[in-house]
Amino acid sequence: MIRPAGFRGVFFGDAADGNGRDETEQRVRISDRLGIPSTWASIRQVHGDTVVTVGESGIAGDGDGLVTESHRLPLAIATADCLPVVIEGDRSVALVHAGWRGVAAGVIRSGVEAMQLLGDTPRRAAIGPSIGPCCFEVGDEVVEAIGGSATTTNAGTQSVDLWSAAATQLEGLRVWRSNICTFTDPAYHSFRRDATSNRQVAVAWVP
Repeated sequence: MIRPAGFRGVFFGDAADGNGRDETEQRVRISDRLGIPSTWASIRQVHGDTVVTVGESGIAGDGDGLVTESHRLPLAIATADCLPVVIEGDRSVALVHAGWRGVAAGVIRSGVEAMQLLGDTPRRAAIGPSIGPCCFEVGDEVVEAIGGSATTTNAGTQSVDLWSAAATQLEGLRVWRSNICTFTDPAYHSFRRDATSNRQVAVAWVP
């Protein structure tokens, strides 16, 4: 479990915390530890740029981000290499699931804009555990789609730095990064490493 300092309601889970988005028992256990309701809002993640504004719990349709100004309404996404990104404003919060396709489509920027459409001002953002540039081996099409964040893996193969690409869509905000690579850290599920169907969750809420 990671609770970034300076944030009001942010939780990045690991494999041991379980998948509270899809598993009721794990959701209740996580919620009890955090002191939040066990009725969460979530989405069917599709690797796009849609951010859904929600005011109640349950599945809010297809998309890759959620934003709310409702107090104590936990937002949840599940990841296993993709970036979980939380954006906090003065009175709202957004939670974004960003794989390379989502980053290329601008889903993180969409989260910022969704908060602004609520009349709120984004202040800070947190990028949770996800695959790092050290291990994200990609083809030319991914480098071209992301643009400006090309690098190399520890093995010397072609990579993109999704953490830095995400930060560019958060320009002007204070950005915290976990700097934990899910591929190399066995405490986290990684699809690239294990082709696993298991996921860890990220949760955000307005206290």
